[in-house]
This record gives sequence, structure tokens and C-alpha cells, in this order.
Amino acid sequence: MSLFSFINYKFLKLPNTIALMMMSLISVFILISIQDIFPEVYRFFCDLVIHSNFDKLIMDSLLIFLLFAGALHVNIKDLKHERWSVLLFASLGVLISTSLVGSLVYFTAQLLGIDFAFTYASVFGALISPTDPIAVLAILKKYDISKSLKMKIEGESLFNDGVGVVVFSAMLLIAQLKHPEINAEVGQEVGLLFLEEAIGGLVFGALIGFIGYYSIKATQDNPHLAVMMSIAIVVSGYAVASLLHISGPLAMVVAGLIIGNKLDINHHKHKIYTSQLNNFWEILDEILNGVLFVLIGLSLHLITFDNTVIILGLIAIMLVLFSRFFSVFLPYSFLRHKEYSTFKTSAILTWGGLRGGISLALAFSLSDSTYGNIIVQITFIIVIFAILVQGLSIGKLVEKLLPS
Repeated sequence: MSLFSFINYKFLKLPNTIALMMMSLISVFILISIQDIFPEVYRFFCDLVIHSNFDKLIMDSLLIFLLFAGALHVNIKDLKHERWSVLLFASLGVLISTSLVGSLVYFTAQLLGIDFAFTYASVFGALISPTDPIAVLAILKKYDISKSLKMKIEGESLFNDGVGVVVFSAMLLIAQLKHPEINAEVGQEVGLLFLEEAIGGLVFGALIGFIGYYSIKATQDNPHLAVMMSIAIVVSGYAVASLLHISGPLAMVVAGLIIGNKLDINHHKHKIYTSQLNNFWEILDEILNGVLFVLIGLSLHLITFDNTVIILGLIAIMLVLFSRFFSVFLPYSFLRHKEYSTFKTSAILTWGGLRGGISLALAFSLSDSTYGNIIVQITFIIVIFAILVQGLSIGKLVEKLLPS
């Protein structure tokens, strides 16, 4: 990863996460081309990716740190101004996108003669709906976009990861039933799952957020200990959330928001302990994002592609983009807003709504299921398109749609 970052810094000059994934993909193609000449080298890298437990590494390690680090630097006052947009995008938007993507991909699969159950198509809709802001926010820093639009992108992505995982769990619960018709009993079970995971995650996140704040505040005369306390809050908080069967991602977001804003980490950088906290989490955020995007590229090792499914995946790119636009445009139309037009904002949020590690991790968690291989293939195709095509062209779209 360090070598790839150095090459990008010196020569490519691309957003680092995108460059890392591009070079990882190139590395995979080189390994595949030399596998007959150097079979031991090829097997070493295959085993390296396989033994990393891609889905568990992302969901149980990378994601919680990335969400906490992202939330730590979000200003709650700015977020409050966009609370209705963020709330609608991360709740109603995820549900609309899940339903649309699931239905459209299911019917497309039937037209192509692919055996793909509607319930698992809905599971796919849930896992592909959460967006990853990392690459696009790095690009948009170069452009004069409003604070409001930036907060919509950042706030939505922080919360829709957690909501997306909850919706994914609910869809998977339905898909795994022997007779997956929706009735009162199933509806009650899904409702309880949502309350337990989502509401429980938010409440527990607030609890550990305040515990974390007072713990770090009490160690302000020892900056190194303050940093260690913040790590302990994330690790232990997520472990307890898992034991309680509540949403760890949502808990990490709320905890990060509370700790970051109570310590006023963005404005009190002159204080030694907040300065070290800020520097540590910024560096860790960059490193883990690099690891995440390298793993996305290297995960190509784990996938066996089928020509018909590749066609479905390419069509699904357009279906996901259409569903994303509709799921943003409809809720956003209900709100009063003073910035750019609804269409322009929705277009930027659609093209900037990249899919990343969380979608692939959820897809790989289904590898052993009946339709797991289909879901993994489609997800990988969409993620690669989103990061390489949408990620590299979002800047041009912003220049065209928004006034300078």
C-alpha cells in the first residue's frame, strides 16, 4: 500500500483511494498472467486475500474505525441544518433504493434466464444501497461546493451504512425463511429487528459517546492515554454492541459525533490532547481507507465470473444509478432548500453516491448461500464502475452543473 501511495503521489496525482484500487486491480491482472510461470507467487497472493476473511475484516474491523473517525470531525451544528435531508436519505432513501434495485434486478435476471430469487434480489438491493463518501469527498474538496451539499453527502453516508446493514439483515431474514411470504408474524419479527438494531444502536452509541468523552477529558494531562482511551471506546463499544445484537456501525457514528463535538476537536487543536487525537484519527482514517481500497482491488482473486451474470452486472449499473436518483430526488423534493436546484443536487448525489467496501463485505458474507456467487459478481462490477468511472468523473459533473 505504501508503494502504491508513493507512486500515486509522485506520478499519477489521482485521489489516493482510487489510485490504490486501480493499482491493486492491475497487480491482480499481472499475477493472473504469470500464474503459470510463478505458481507459488500466485498462490501466495491468493491465500493472502482468502485468509484475510474479507467480509469480517471490513465489517468487524475497518468499518467501525472508519465510521468513528469520520463522525469525529463532523460538526453537529452543521449536521443539524441538514438533519431532515440526512434523515430522509439514510432511511426512506435506503428503503426506496432497496425496493427499486431488488425489483429491477430480479426482472432483468428473469429476462436473461438467470435463476435469481426475488428475496435474494432484495437482499442485493439492500447491500448495494449504502454509499461510500471517502473518494468523492476528497475530489470535491477541490471545488467550491456549498457546505450544505458537502454535509448532505457526508451525513448521509455516515448513517446509511448503519441503516443499510439493518435493512440487509431484515431482507436476509425474510430470504432465509422456508416460506418467505410477508405476514403479521414476519412483519413483527422484522420490526423488532429494526428497533433492536437501529434504535438500540443509536441509544447505545450515545451512552458510550458520553462515557468516552468523560474518560478522555479525565486523561487530558496525558495525551497518549487519551488516544488509547478513544481506541478502547471503539473496540469495546463495538464488542458490546455485537453481544447485545444492536447496530455497531450506528453506535460508532453517534459515539464519534458526541466525542468529537463535546471535545470540540476541530477548533481546539491548540490543546495537546485534542491535537494528538485529531492527528491520530486522521492518519488512521487515511491508512485504513488505503487498506480498504487495496483489498477491494485484490478481492478480484475471490470471484469466478459467468458471462451471463457479467451482462446482468453491467445492466445493473444503470438500474442502481436510476434507483439512486429516484431515492434521492423524491425525498429531497419534499424539503425546502435554498441551494442548487433539486435536479442538480440529486444528480450530484447520484453520481457521487459511490459503492465501496461495505457493499462488497456484505456480498462476500453471502458467498456460501445459493445465490451468493451471483450477488458477489454483480456487486463487484458495480463497485468497480462506481469508484473508477463515477469517482474520476464527479469533478467534471460538478464543474458543469454548479456555478463557479
